[in-house]
Amino acid sequence: MMMEGVRLMVVGMITVFAFLTLLVGMMKTSAVFFERFAHRFPEDPAPESPVSRGGPGDEEIALAIAVAEARRMARAAGRGR
Repeated sequence: MMMEGVRLMVVGMITVFAFLTLLVGMMKTSAVFFERFAHRFPEDPAPESPVSRGGPGDEEIALAIAVAEARRMARAAGRGR
């Protein structure tokens, strides 16, 4: 029974080692491939991000947030005494 467990452990470890060795080999091979043929895979230019112009009412929202934050800070300062 003990030998079966050891055998199973060894088979599992060999399987994992073989898989990881194959994985590392494939990654190195793909790195060499893409370095060699990089000129065939041009990079797309990054899309320009649209500049936010702000919609109607954004100023009012920003003002409401600023007032709420100021009130919160004033209350917190009053409690700290």
